[in-house]
Amino acid sequence: MLPDYLSDADLHEIIRRALAEDVRDGDVTTLATVPDQAAAAGVFLAKESGVLAGRAVADFVFELLDSAIAVSWLVDDGDEVSDGQEVARIAGPARGILVGERTALNMLQRMSGIASLTHKMVSLASPYGTEILDTRKTAPGLRLLDKWAVRIGGGRNHRIGLFDMILIKDNHVAVAGGIREAVEAATAFLASEARQLQIEVEVRTLDELRELLEVEGADVVLLDNMARTSQDGTVDTTMLREAVGMVAGKIRTEASGNVSLETVAAIASTGVDFISSGALTHSVKALDISLKLNFQ
Repeated sequence: MLPDYLSDADLHEIIRRALAEDVRDGDVTTLATVPDQAAAAGVFLAKESGVLAGRAVADFVFELLDSAIAVSWLVDDGDEVSDGQEVARIAGPARGILVGERTALNMLQRMSGIASLTHKMVSLASPYGTEILDTRKTAPGLRLLDKWAVRIGGGRNHRIGLFDMILIKDNHVAVAGGIREAVEAATAFLASEARQLQIEVEVRTLDELRELLEVEGADVVLLDNMARTSQDGTVDTTMLREAVGMVAGKIRTEASGNVSLETVAAIASTGVDFISSGALTHSVKALDISLKLNFQ
């Protein structure tokens, strides 16, 4: 099932653009070497352990190319897979399968890589009751797929874009004239527009946090780079822990910066409600999945 922010039409358009980029007016190698009547069958194999994501994306790729291609999935989105495991079988006209192979694998591998990393972070943070969030650091044109993969991996989507949450950062504060002025401007804007959106405010110091806590209107505070990584690779959460204590549950807390598999548990142990990680999507390692084919 697609997430509420991704329609069938959206997904079709993303895949059409990807196929147009790759195929244009035809796969000349396949047209030259593969007879029109040739058939193929094969399997998608996981070549490392991880979490599968992107079944519907691969399905749509082959459906758009040739409705005679059939893909049968052996695992669901969100399932853990192991090295050498068959995840799906495919059969149908060879030309269509070969044309769509790389586009389907690119998307399946990227989404599975995001879901796999998210799953690892969620597993490390969940004992502390902390949720893992994504960010807007996504691949241009693939944001909805990237965020869907985070959700499949057990994470929670932050704002989808600039339109569905007010997130006041340092530059907004500078232009507005201060934290109080920025929050008051945001609340006034929402009232004038008769809109109900969350207001989140980034703070970088404990003094900025004190200023924010004196203002009404914020729903979440983003505690930016308050967990500091030391030269030996350990993480110092002293400042972050103090910040969470200062908030004392008045509003929800989100930690950001220096988040990795090595640091996420220590950051979660401070009691923050959320940890956001751009690494989930901006520098993800694709999960290695291959397609092995036989031809008839």
